[in-house]
Amino acid sequence: MARKEVMTTKTDTELEKLLADTRAALRTERFAAAGSRPKDPSQAGKLRATIARALTEQRARVIKAAAK
Repeated sequence: MARKEVMTTKTDTELEKLLADTRAALRTERFAAAGSRPKDPSQAGKLRATIARALTEQRARVIKAAAK
């Protein structure tokens, strides 16, 4: 991922798809790293940060909808 994803411009379905894809990539990264050295040691952290950003945006939308 060259640039940070802008979460505010994504729709709810795009956020859900991003979460599913990123979680799958993180799972793959974890199991691949179990047997050998990873190419990019910081990749797992980047994936976790992307997941956190998406979850934060989802939660902000729920709070905003409840406030209305």
